[in-house]
Amino acid sequence: MEDHAEDHDIEIEGYGGIGEEKEFGSMKEPLLLRNRQNNTSQIAIVGANVCPIESLDYEIVENELFKQDWRARKKNEIVQYVVLKWTLALLIGFSTGVVAFFSNLAVENIAGFKLLLTNSLMLRANYYQAFGAFAGCNAVLAVAAATLCAYGAPAAAGSGIPEVKAYLNGVDAPSILAPSTLFVKIFGSIFGVAAGLVVGKEGPMVHTGACIAAFLGQGGSRRYHLTWRWLRHFKNDRDRRDLVTCGAAAGVAAAFRAPVGGVLFALEEAASWWRSALLWRTFFTTAVVAVVLRGFMDFCKSGNCGLFGEGGLIMFDVNSSTANYGTPDLLAIIFLGVLGGLLGSFYNYLVDKVLRTYSIINEKGPIFKVILVLCISLLTSCCSYGLPWLSACTPCPPHLMEQCPTAGRSGNYKNFQCPPHQYNDLASLFFNTNDDAIKNLLSPGITKQFHIPTLLVFFSAIFFLGIVTYGIAVPSGLFIPVILAGASYGRLVGRLLGSISQLDAGLFALLGAASFLGGTMRMTVSLCVILLELTNDLLMLPLMMLVLLISKTVADCFNKGVYDQIVKMKGLPYMEAHAEPYMRQLVAGDVVSGPLFTFSGVEKVGNIWHALKITRHNAFPVIDEPPYTDAPELCGLVLRSHLLVLLKGKKFTKHKVMTGSEIMRRFKAHDFAKAGSGKGVRLEELEISEEEMEMYVDLHPITNTSPYTVVETMSLAKAAVLFRELGLRHLLVVPKTPGRPPIVGILTRHDFVPEHILGLYPHINPHK
Repeated sequence: MEDHAEDHDIEIEGYGGIGEEKEFGSMKEPLLLRNRQNNTSQIAIVGANVCPIESLDYEIVENELFKQDWRARKKNEIVQYVVLKWTLALLIGFSTGVVAFFSNLAVENIAGFKLLLTNSLMLRANYYQAFGAFAGCNAVLAVAAATLCAYGAPAAAGSGIPEVKAYLNGVDAPSILAPSTLFVKIFGSIFGVAAGLVVGKEGPMVHTGACIAAFLGQGGSRRYHLTWRWLRHFKNDRDRRDLVTCGAAAGVAAAFRAPVGGVLFALEEAASWWRSALLWRTFFTTAVVAVVLRGFMDFCKSGNCGLFGEGGLIMFDVNSSTANYGTPDLLAIIFLGVLGGLLGSFYNYLVDKVLRTYSIINEKGPIFKVILVLCISLLTSCCSYGLPWLSACTPCPPHLMEQCPTAGRSGNYKNFQCPPHQYNDLASLFFNTNDDAIKNLLSPGITKQFHIPTLLVFFSAIFFLGIVTYGIAVPSGLFIPVILAGASYGRLVGRLLGSISQLDAGLFALLGAASFLGGTMRMTVSLCVILLELTNDLLMLPLMMLVLLISKTVADCFNKGVYDQIVKMKGLPYMEAHAEPYMRQLVAGDVVSGPLFTFSGVEKVGNIWHALKITRHNAFPVIDEPPYTDAPELCGLVLRSHLLVLLKGKKFTKHKVMTGSEIMRRFKAHDFAKAGSGKGVRLEELEISEEEMEMYVDLHPITNTSPYTVVETMSLAKAAVLFRELGLRHLLVVPKTPGRPPIVGILTRHDFVPEHILGLYPHINPHK
């Protein structure tokens, strides 16, 4: 990425404090350079779909207008607000459940038709025609998904989990939660998974849930005349963040039918800020998802869903196998944990390299993205159709409960090219939907359907296909490819230890999947619960905890989790939960610099307009000066968006006097609420005459009089933890000694970015 980012611009809001222009010096990470634009497209890590990045205003702005609105709020309005929060949680859960069912229904029917067509041609020995039909269907579906992504919504490519993580951390990248992204995410995921690509629909479901939540939480729409008073309460980033958290949890619950796992995923991986009330709402949302999915599945049992049947919404029931284990089994599980950690870190390393390579192709234009997807689709079709020919035919086991060879599209006993009463075990993995392949791998190993060479070939193919497929222009999740690869090597270990182990091969496959998931994604609690809800096997809890802890510990020795890597690669200024060690060598005053733009409590209109025009800062300190006070003192902080609304209202005076009461009568708190989808007042829209430029406006009613402040001698590490834990956008730095100006500077997200700090102080050793 460093090699190919020199020609593209990135621009990150308010970097370096709100009133200062900073010289950055040399930096190692081009995506974080001053005057460069950040990249939000998952597939175009560098050079395509660039857009400016801003932070979100999670802090409550306690100005006079807000206080007046809060005091005037009646009891019935408060009840409406609480009821609406729970109603929106209900709607998010219901909508996400419906979308998940629709996606699964579409994938199972489209893929089922494709597989049945190919299978019928093979039964008539028309092998070339069968390959043509198989590869042709895959190519058409893959190109459809790629066209939607490349031309419709580039931000919809990839899993979307890194972007949701960044949003909940306070980073606002345009289009990542837009309605167009939601549309492309749903249909692109359907086409991509049905095309047989080694991708999952589970990761994109998290992004889909977040997009649904963001859409419902817009706080009304003037365009569609949804401007009811009770909707206005949600026109702020704080409430939208809570709804997006619920949406992310609903996405996991819908993808895996794991409601508790969805809550824990939001808590452990997605959300940077949490509170007990949010726990209740996410739990309620995921419970709604579970009820909706259960209702739809009961409906499908009567055969009303075509080829969907009871499958599609993945649920791997392996509790038919006993979980008795001894010392050899524990040693094998420790080995699986270490192996999963090593393979997971290697997987992340290769994904990083492939994404950087793809960025060079993707930045050339949408048509190149589509061509790349077509090439990967043909490669996948050749592997899925060609590799099973390497497997020898196996006679059907006697006394089987199910039909052998399988007549339909799913099952363990695919006929493929074999004569009657024989099956191809490798075809039952490749020539299937990903969900059915996982069910086959996790099935009990009593009849030993999968030979050791079969598992080796399948693991190698899925491992590398998963790497080269992630990063192309289709919505693609990592969960399913990782589960497939992990389950295959886990079952392989179970086969090798079959003579001395008490655990079933299917349970080894489950533990292998857990080890690989832990090694790539570095989650523990949420993954453990998701897998237990998936498999309905509580007896495996101790073993799964052990294997996840080992795999995460081993993988952490080499690199970060895959989602953390992608967040960094995309240049999203993510605030980590912990401060870097070298930050303890610096204090808050070391990273703020001037000149600092400040306003007086009653400021000239021309000064405000000029400051807004020449800077991109999103907040400015307000300082009261004599004759209003005995000495200069900090009044608070005023936001750019609020200044623009105030200037548009033109409540000016010819003399420098306080007119707060008139402004309070002219404006209401909801006039300053944050518009949905970035449709706020812009400086270019203002028409201010020369005469008005010389007039004055009172800033006191819209000034946040209780901003968070730190003394300039506070360690930068402590300030970073405070900034992240409180979900701030601006942190004011005040002087330690009296007699100086009342504010030293302002810390923003950028001031904590390692590249910025190390650019200011290159002598600091970042590893100490």
